[in-house]
This record gives sequence, structure tokens and C-alpha cells, in this order.
Amino acid sequence: MNKQEILDQINTKITDKIQYFENLIAETRASNNDTKSSMGDKYETGREMLQQQINNLQRQLNETLNQQAVLQKITAEPSEKVQNGALVKTNMGMFYVSASMGEFILDNQKIMTVSAESPLVKAMFGKKIAETFTVNNIVQNIENIW
Repeated sequence: MNKQEILDQINTKITDKIQYFENLIAETRASNNDTKSSMGDKYETGREMLQQQINNLQRQLNETLNQQAVLQKITAEPSEKVQNGALVKTNMGMFYVSASMGEFILDNQKIMTVSAESPLVKAMFGKKIAETFTVNNIVQNIENIW
């Protein structure tokens, strides 16, 4: 399994997401400046709603930047146990421990990216090949780790 290819895909997706949020924040700020009028309360309410939207987008951007910081610490080196950067195959699927960015398809294999903070990773963290762990009363067996 080529972990570097997975890491590259995740980095591209995160970079695109950061650019998207930065553009959206800039556009929203620009529209905030364009809404000046003499409408009084309606104007203030509209500005407040736009400011709340900017704050929400900024929060999402910060979360994405934090995910990027986590990814920068991950290498494609092989792993012998479940840890950050490990690609883990269980009897239930393939999981890449990094930032939670959804699903990827690599070599016709579905790989779910999961955060080290997720209950799934917390349950299997530190385990090695052939060990088992339980999440939501479902026992899973670790078949391979890259």
C-alpha cells in the first residue's frame, strides 16, 4: 500500500478546503461592506448576520488549519502498531489514522481517514497485527498495518 499517495491526496483535499474557506470569508466580508444603506435596524441586523456567518466560516477554517498541522507531522514511514500515520486493515475495512477527511479510493480499495481523537482509533491505538479491539460492542481484528 502506498501511504504517500494517500497522504498526498489528503493534503490536496485540505489545501483546497482552506482555499475555499478563505475565498468564502473574503467574499462575505466584501458583501458586508456593500450592504451600507440608511435602512436603520434592518441594516444592523443584516450586518450582524453577515458577521455571524464570517465567524462561523473562520471557525471552520481554523479547524481545517488544525487538521493541516496534524498532517504535517505525519510521515509515510511504515508502522508496526496503530499510531498517527498508520494505515490499518481490520476485518471491517481500511483506516488511515490522520485527519478525518472522509473516504478515499486507492487501488480499488476504500480507505476511511480517521482522526486519532475518534472512538475507533482510541480503541485500537497502540495495538499490533492480530490483536483485537471493540467499538460499539463490535469486535474487530487487526489484519495488517502499514
